[in-house]
Amino acid sequence: MEAAAPTLHDINAKLELLIASILVTKTVLSLEEAARYIGLAESYVYKLTSTQQIPFYKPLGKKLYFKREELDNWLLKRRIQTTDEINAAAAKHVSGVRVGG
Repeated sequence: MEAAAPTLHDINAKLELLIASILVTKTVLSLEEAARYIGLAESYVYKLTSTQQIPFYKPLGKKLYFKREELDNWLLKRRIQTTDEINAAAAKHVSGVRVGG
């Protein structure tokens, strides 16, 4: 029995995996690649560059480029503490407070 032909959905899923694996190996990304890498619309990434909220390079004055490592660092900014971390910090603070000092 012959195997069923791959569907368009199957082909598209494999293409997305291939593109993702390529982006992970590149050190410098174009605007389109950067948007895909961080999962945002190109227009929003462009807005982030125009307001200087994301690190980017403009070597020839027009095209935008991004270092993948800097995008990773940007994505990991503003870490939110877990409730366990907050509770541990609160317990440490309370245990350090002296009554009647």
